[in-house]
Formats: sequence, structure tokens, C-alpha cells
Amino acid sequence: MYTPARFLDLHVLQPVTASNLNRDENNEPKTIHYGNATRSYVSPHAWKRPLRLEVEQDLGEHAARTRMLPPVVADRLRESGWPDELADFASAQIVLSAKKGGLKHNEKERHRTQAMLYLPRDVADGLVTVCEKNREALQDALAEHTAEQQRDTDSKRKKKTPAPVLPTKEVAAELTRRTASINLFGRMLAELPGGHVEAAVQMAPAFSVHRSDLQQDFFTAVEDWPRPGDNGSAHLETNFLTTGVLYRFSTLNVTDLLSNLGTGTATAQHLIELYAWHFIMSMPQGKKTSTAPHTIPDLVHYAVRDRRSVSYGAAFEHPVAPAPTGGYTTPARQALADYAATVNRLVGTRTRIAHGHAGTTTTPIEHLGTHHTSFEDLTAACATAALTPENPA
Repeated sequence: MYTPARFLDLHVLQPVTASNLNRDENNEPKTIHYGNATRSYVSPHAWKRPLRLEVEQDLGEHAARTRMLPPVVADRLRESGWPDELADFASAQIVLSAKKGGLKHNEKERHRTQAMLYLPRDVADGLVTVCEKNREALQDALAEHTAEQQRDTDSKRKKKTPAPVLPTKEVAAELTRRTASINLFGRMLAELPGGHVEAAVQMAPAFSVHRSDLQQDFFTAVEDWPRPGDNGSAHLETNFLTTGVLYRFSTLNVTDLLSNLGTGTATAQHLIELYAWHFIMSMPQGKKTSTAPHTIPDLVHYAVRDRRSVSYGAAFEHPVAPAPTGGYTTPARQALADYAATVNRLVGTRTRIAHGHAGTTTTPIEHLGTHHTSFEDLTAACATAALTPENPA
């Protein structure tokens, strides 16, 4: 029986003070052109990382994105008393034994992998254990490889890559292990069978709902020990900052998440709540020490839908104009609510399971569903609705 995909859409309006959350190659805040206007822009990668780290912190289950797994394992083996040459040989065996033909890696850089791996952090411990169980075989293989290298040198033949020694099944089992965050955010590991995990989370770039220009911030650093004749400044520089109200959107494919987890709904509900909470509360860390842009959203709206998600980004294709008394939050709220009404009219409510909102206003906003008094209440409600079997209406 066909079961339509279930989506949890999260829409956020967030005022951000002077900041540089996500810089480009020129060290300036990123911008994007949309609706014939320049907008502030924050890459989804810049927001996804702090979200992922916060989820992992709450779960106490950490993962790592790295190309440095072989060097890390080699260092662990050295710390436990392995000779340098044997530790390096064993770490190389991890990539050589992972599958037939091995993983692509760079021999000149301590066998770091060509692709970035996304793994539970304790995979390094597991691989150290695999090496320790097979130490005798590794020692024999190293001795044989060293002798063969010498013969190749003497005969001026091209040196051969060592044959795999570690049990492929055990190495692959470690490399394809998952954490809850891997089930949530997915993993691209095409080299290794069973390594790929389809991401349940999709995240759009954040952008300002209005025109937003770069603003210069010229500053000096004072010399505390000036010499006679010095002008007192040790450093001069100009930074660029932006301000504005950002529209942020993310959707969670609940069906894919349940498939990835392969467990009961209790685990899924907790993970959905964490995802929603930290999407709301997380913040990119760019230039935080000199801008401290730690605002919270003005408005969060969720919608649980079957079959497909719906972004409200088009609500801001026409740049929002400031309110007569100043500020963009009030007109941005209204633009979002108006677009939600348009979506409700065009799409209908047949595939919408639930919707609601919470924010700085204490009165309900029309067209945005149930009014929740706090973000905590909202995250609990949207997680419950996301796992509701069918439209209660």
C-alpha cells in the first residue's frame, strides 16, 4: 500500500543585528540578488553545522566530518605503544581494507581519505580495536611489504600498494555505522556500499526579506605601549556588516527519518523535537566575538503536510517595505501570513495535517494555525503532529 511522504515545514522570521554571520571569499557578508534587490544571505551549510552540533550535544552522541580518520587511528595506536611504522601501516590498512580496491586516499598525506567521511566519533575507537585484534597479521604483512619494497628498489620496479590485511567486513561495519544526527542530516558516501544515508532534513538559504546593503565598520586597535611619536593606533581595518530580518526555511521528511531510524516513534518524536528546537534557536558563529548577534526569532510557523512541503520564500520576492514608524518585523509578519492564506486557498487543507505558530506577539496571527505561547510548546506540538497517522479532519 502506498503511503505518501510526510513533511514538517518550519518557517522562521528572525531579526538580526549588525553582523557577518556568513562571509564570502572577500571576507564580506554574503549577499544574493532576489526580486531585483540585493539581500543579506546565509548559506544553509553555515546554519546546518551549529544545528547539527547542538542536536548531538543534547543526545550525547557525537559525529565527525573528517578526511583524517587514518592519521587519527595511527596517533591512537602510537599512544598505546605501537611503533610508528606499524601504526602508520595499520592506519593505511583501514582505507585499503574497507572494500575491494580500497577507498580513495592520499598516500603522501598520511593516507587521509579523498572524500570527507561522516562518522560516529567513536568509530576511531572501534577501528583501533580491529587493529589490535589483528596486530600479528599486520606485523607479518608489514615485514613482507618492507622486504618487497626493498626488492622493488633494487630492481628499480614500481613499488606496489600493500595487499589488504584487515577483515573488510569489520572495517566496513565501522565506517557505515550511524548516529541519530547522521539519520537526520544524511551522509554522502558513495564509495562504500551501505554508506550512503538519504538526508531527512532539507534547508534553504536564509535571506533578508527586504533590501540589505553592506555597511562599513572602520575600526582601530589602540597600541597600549606606544613609543614617542607614534599615533597610538597599532591596527586599522574596515569590516563589512549587514542587518535585517531573515526568512529561514527548513523541511523534515518524516517518512525518510523513520526509514533511516528503523525504530519506534518515541525515538523519532524526540529527534524531531530536537531538530525543531535547534533550528529555531541555533545561530551561525561568524564574527560572533565582535558582533554578538544572538537574537531569537520574531515568529516561527510550522505546517505538517503530506506528499510535499511548501516554502513561503516567494512571499518576499517583492522586498518588504519598512513600517511607517520604522522596522521590518511587522510588515514581514503580515507578508508571511498573507502568503500562507494564498497557499491555503490554492492548495487547500486536504493534505495539511496541522499548523501553528509562536512568536513575540501574544495574539494569534490569522492563517497561521494554532497559537502557541512558547517555542517549547510549538516544538512539542509539531513533533506530535508530524507523527499523527492521518489527517484528523
